[in-house]
Amino acid sequence: MFVVFLKMMDTNQHALNLILSDLTIDPDLKRIAEKVEAGERISFDEGVILYEKGELGYLGILANYIREKLHGHKTYFNRNFHIEPTNLCVYDCKFCSYSRLIKQRSDGWEFTMDEMLDMVKKYDGQPVTEVHIVGGVLPQYDMKFYSDLFSAIKRHRPELHVKALTPVEYHYIFKKAKLDYATGMRLMKEAGLESMPGGGAEIFHPEVRDLIAKDKCTGDQWLQIHEEWHKLGQRSNATMLYGHIEKYWHRVDHMEQLRQLQDRTGGFQTFIPLKFRNKDNQMSNIDEVSVIEDLRNYAISRIYMDNFDHIKAYWAMISRNTAQLSLNFGVDDIDGTLDDTTKIYSMAGAEEQNPAMSTKELVNLIKQAGRHPIERDTLYNVVTDYANYTFEEEEEVKPQFYKLPVLNSTGAEV
Repeated sequence: MFVVFLKMMDTNQHALNLILSDLTIDPDLKRIAEKVEAGERISFDEGVILYEKGELGYLGILANYIREKLHGHKTYFNRNFHIEPTNLCVYDCKFCSYSRLIKQRSDGWEFTMDEMLDMVKKYDGQPVTEVHIVGGVLPQYDMKFYSDLFSAIKRHRPELHVKALTPVEYHYIFKKAKLDYATGMRLMKEAGLESMPGGGAEIFHPEVRDLIAKDKCTGDQWLQIHEEWHKLGQRSNATMLYGHIEKYWHRVDHMEQLRQLQDRTGGFQTFIPLKFRNKDNQMSNIDEVSVIEDLRNYAISRIYMDNFDHIKAYWAMISRNTAQLSLNFGVDDIDGTLDDTTKIYSMAGAEEQNPAMSTKELVNLIKQAGRHPIERDTLYNVVTDYANYTFEEEEEVKPQFYKLPVLNSTGAEV
């Protein structure tokens, strides 16, 4: 199957021309293809049409056309590790397999600041560029705690980029501290925060959000916190949880709200569709969508999110093979090396139960898909171009890492 996709990639302009000249194609789909070739924005209704009518091959041609106009064959990754302070949480999101309510404390972990700083120190001398901090919401992880943590990390290793916490956490922290969003984000920046991950977005529309994540911040509040962060000249990512109870138009509504905020601020770097996984959560009765739908969703995301530079697939969530395939459906970033420092994916039932890849493995994975591996930092500055790089046999040894606790039952949220 890879050979077919690689041939499609090499003849993408020709394939787009075939769509444009096909007299039998649906008029709506032909009009969208014409807009893609002209570099014009598609409308909300056209986004819904792509979901309702777009077959995989058609969507792949359009998405890959856009991807290669933006990035050519370049595919990005970074060397990062995760710190997950706790999997205990005051919120009760129905889709989440990762968190445990406070009454389930025996099934969870709560790291102290010293323990988290020890995790950072484990990577002293290793060429990681980013620490990604996200987890559950608990009262003791408050404004002072995270301000002190960020500052301590920057004192210990000033060049390590701190990407930390979602609006779900910030909303709770700022409310508890009686701070408005603008003040809270400014103080976090002063403490050492450098960018925000995209988690906690789920689906913005209250028709869905109230059913799957009623307790935590609203879609509007999520957007407001990112907007305040962007006003400080800082960057962040955005996600969308798909493949559960939402309808196609809910996905388009979600992307439209992000696209509008990006028009105002330009602060988003990357859009990350996140697949709903049904292992050990309160929505386990809902079947997961197919790999075909995953690839369709990546492709539509690339077509619709015209003002986002990057579309990312988490290889640890969707598997290495699907991540390779996604590189022909609009994706140009497959995240980082991870080194098994996260349980978010594995506890949700992801194929990667011990998500760790060395840089050499990740580079080879990208090259096998016919793409050009670029190691980046968090802000997409090039660290190393691996197009013609040859690894020595013993050049890289996977770093030692902290194993998170093994729980009695498993599950997750991003």
